[in-house]
Amino acid sequence: MIAGIGIDMVEVPRMQKILQRWGDRFTVRVYTPEEIAYCQGKAMPAIHYAARFAAKEAVLKALGLGLGMGLDLREVGVARGDVGNPRLTFSERGLRMVWERAICRTHLSLTHTRESALAMVILETQA
Repeated sequence: MIAGIGIDMVEVPRMQKILQRWGDRFTVRVYTPEEIAYCQGKAMPAIHYAARFAAKEAVLKALGLGLGMGLDLREVGVARGDVGNPRLTFSERGLRMVWERAICRTHLSLTHTRESALAMVILETQA
């Protein structure tokens, strides 16, 4: 059964400006070390940072939370699954929030162009 759906879009040029202005001060507050390594390894890091930021926001929306409502953006991560597909990761506190809501499966889809990045999240509970 679907417990929550979240979607978010981030403009890549806006992310590029944030990265130029704030650099590491921004990335270490928002992204996991694994996400930073992944994005920095790409030819256009801002695209990948934007997609991951959208995923974090989509998770908050799917959980019915807003920024500052108990889950920091850095506590949600995007990793690569076994076949390269994106998958969500959570900090210990994030996992507790997921388990408290009886969520047993998470689904993540990412897409991006040079101008925008979009993420969709679906959270499931047992039927």
